[in-house]
Amino acid sequence: MGDFSAETISHIDRKYIQDLLDKGDRADGRAFDEYRDIEIDVGVVAAKAEGSAIARIGDTRVIAGVKVLTGEPYPDTPDEGVTMVTAEMAPIASPLFELGPPKEDAIELARVVDRGVRESETVDVKGLCIEPGKKVYMVFCDLYTLEYDGNLIDACSLAANAALLNTRFPEMKLEDDTLVATGNELTLPIKNIALESTVAKIGEHLVIDPLLKEEMVQDCRLTMAIDINDHFTAMQKGGGSGPISLAQIEHAMDMALDRSKDLRKILFEATGRTI
Repeated sequence: MGDFSAETISHIDRKYIQDLLDKGDRADGRAFDEYRDIEIDVGVVAAKAEGSAIARIGDTRVIAGVKVLTGEPYPDTPDEGVTMVTAEMAPIASPLFELGPPKEDAIELARVVDRGVRESETVDVKGLCIEPGKKVYMVFCDLYTLEYDGNLIDACSLAANAALLNTRFPEMKLEDDTLVATGNELTLPIKNIALESTVAKIGEHLVIDPLLKEEMVQDCRLTMAIDINDHFTAMQKGGGSGPISLAQIEHAMDMALDRSKDLRKILFEATGRTI
């Protein structure tokens, strides 16, 4: 998902991809504004997490798990709970990923997906308050890569949002400064959904949902989070230091906006929930 322009890719492959784009084609035959096949399964690790999902875009696959814990609120937001997204790029998914502490790419991946969740106010954090100033719910969404063939950000965004929609957790109340279960089950207070779409710039061409080989030759990429009201809630340029013009940014935004409705439809059908 990062800047792989320095990774090994033959000059033949690089020229092949560029020549195809010049002719209006892509390596896998898709249109420039077309996603690969997308599948989402929810509740895949119900015994381990309060919410979970696997999202697949082509040969890229990600699993997301949501844990809901209780804790104390931050002093400056005493009536708000906490949401946080983390990501691990495991070697099982790609020889490009290494064991050890999270590298720059994994940190960037988590921050980009986290920004899409937070800036859209996906979870109503005030709805996570148990007792103001004392106890709140803390929602942690962990992303783990299973297979990687490009466009990890969009797959992670789908998996994270599906897992949040799938989450069920026990209701707690505070009695004599002790948390006790009420016996009820809650869903997360979801008030918005923003899914991320990534467009890669290769030469003068823009392609949505780039393959790994396309990421390796891209000049840069633009990732955009679009919510249920078709508002752009977050945007990030990365994946290389190449320039992108204002006209190309506007074109990329149009491509992402056109596909966002399809992504939301797949998400809501898979989870059985809407906003």
